[in-house]
Amino acid sequence: MRKFLLALVVLGGTALSGMAQTGSSSTDGKFSIGLDAGLPVGNTSIVFSTVIGGSLKYEAPILTNTFATFSAGYSAFLTKSVWKNLGVPASAGFIPLKAGIKTYPTEGIFLEGQLGVVFSTESNGGHAFVYSPGVGYTFSSGFEAGIRYEGWSNNGTTSQVALRLAYRW
Repeated sequence: MRKFLLALVVLGGTALSGMAQTGSSSTDGKFSIGLDAGLPVGNTSIVFSTVIGGSLKYEAPILTNTFATFSAGYSAFLTKSVWKNLGVPASAGFIPLKAGIKTYPTEGIFLEGQLGVVFSTESNGGHAFVYSPGVGYTFSSGFEAGIRYEGWSNNGTTSQVALRLAYRW
């Protein structure tokens, strides 16, 4: 299953890359690659101290100042030292795949909402439903900063408040 997902992500990225190079106007789609850092909230913060990861996002224009978004990434939830001393693994890895809407109500400022699925990279880890509302700012230089709440729901909720720093082209 993991090999299939990896192949799907690579194939999708290659296809989107080819589409992105067909034009250069402001109505073309945009890619971004970013560093994600988060703080677990709720019950998640009992076991985990921080979240670190990276993501690749594609934005396809659908209306003026509104884009459909597609993203894939990797997130590692880092275990608190007290739990590591009890034999809990140092981290837990996840691959979130999300799609959503991003809109710019004013120059630079964006609002975004995404839904999707997250897959655990751990043996028998399973998957969960993802929802992620956020807000941010895109600088004219191509850099972007956004903050979001992200919840993963499957017999309970794993959640974080995360910051994404990215370069958009």
